[in-house]
Amino acid sequence: MSFSPPLTHPSEVTAVLRERGYAVLSRTGLCELVGTPADSLEALRPTWNGLLPDAYLRDGGRYRSRRHSCFVVEGTAVRPVPHRAHWQPVEYNALHGGLERWFEPMTPDVVEQHVWSQLLQGLAACCSALKGPQPWFVEAHQFRIDTTDGIGRPTPEGAHRDGVDFVAVLLVGREGIKGGETRVFEASGPHGIRFTLTEPWSALLLDDERVIHESTPIQPLGDRGHRDTLVLTFRSKGFQGPAASEG
Repeated sequence: MSFSPPLTHPSEVTAVLRERGYAVLSRTGLCELVGTPADSLEALRPTWNGLLPDAYLRDGGRYRSRRHSCFVVEGTAVRPVPHRAHWQPVEYNALHGGLERWFEPMTPDVVEQHVWSQLLQGLAACCSALKGPQPWFVEAHQFRIDTTDGIGRPTPEGAHRDGVDFVAVLLVGREGIKGGETRVFEASGPHGIRFTLTEPWSALLLDDERVIHESTPIQPLGDRGHRDTLVLTFRSKGFQGPAASEG
């Protein structure tokens, strides 16, 4: 049994984030928020077929492929930064924290498209409305979780925060699977919610200081299946790293 997400109108996103710490947008809502047509986003989808295996999974799994790149967004300016490792402290990622993970960068087929800049600008503006205008240090992750091992774990680290200010999880697509339920909980309270994102380019927006999140494992409906997402994290005052960097 799956539960439908509680959708928010784009005009109410900031208010809902302040009230709940999370908001969910339909594909139409996301496109309105960032000012782009759905067709432009959909043109990015084939690039998920070119992701490379994640060699850092400490649970021994083979179910995750990904690419990773970093940017600084200041107002309407989107600046890519030299390729860098993804790093999280163990306080936020007990499974993979404290480790520099060097993933292959995202390709020009994604990051040189006009829609990519629109997406980062629009979501950064949402961050600034919530947290105050400032430069945002953005890490972008293309993920594919598949059922190679019979089961795929979108969040092998379990329910977690990312150690940033703001997180956007965009469902790019899901095929031939069951599971993959999204769960969001108060970081310091008893309340939580569960639902399943099924519409391509629907999005979960999170105030990372206030909530923790996870996605449940996926299983195949037939021979194989997968779940594709784009995860964008926004942090003020530099990227996370063993020594914080301003990029």
